[in-house]
Amino acid sequence: MATKNTKTIRGGSAAKSNGSSRSNGTTKKSTPAARTSASRGNGSGMENSPFHKLFMDELKDIYWAEKHLVKALPKMAKAASTAELVDAFADHLETTKGHVSRLEEIFELMGTRAVGKKCEAMEGLVAEAQELISEEDPSSVLDAGLIIAAQKVEHYEIATYGSLRTLANKMGHSEAAGILEQTLSEEKEADSLLTQIAESKVNEEALAED
Repeated sequence: MATKNTKTIRGGSAAKSNGSSRSNGTTKKSTPAARTSASRGNGSGMENSPFHKLFMDELKDIYWAEKHLVKALPKMAKAASTAELVDAFADHLETTKGHVSRLEEIFELMGTRAVGKKCEAMEGLVAEAQELISEEDPSSVLDAGLIIAAQKVEHYEIATYGSLRTLANKMGHSEAAGILEQTLSEEKEADSLLTQIAESKVNEEALAED
């Protein structure tokens, strides 16, 4: 099941004792704009930079990809015949829904609404899995193929979340980086579980079917 994200303390934010911040001995009221800027981290001045645009484009890409995967995982679980694999797909569906929510939180931190941009890579990976399901009868061989398809997805997500975390850190978006790190860890765990299921059971049973 997806773990609920707990927000990290935002580094470098001003004290909130009475809604004001102190600079050069002069007390100034903290405006809503200033608070929004502070929540975005040290890189808040980069919103119009190509580097920030790259980050946002990749964020939109993985947002679309995760929402697409939410639709695909139930089909993969239905096609699988190994109980452990069915459970893994079902569990990861709930985890993926949590990833979608986390991405929406990051969009909010960036001061923009959550919008996806079609991810050609995820569309292709899911299409491969669907083609496999349409061609193979339920069996351990199909399960082995589904694991391969799912791990291709996981590796794409691991690469994307790792890169987004690095970009976020570089721009000073520490809270966004922490959220991305949490999701990255869960994607790695999902990949490891799929490997365990394949090596402990599915691959041997698929080989025996030959």
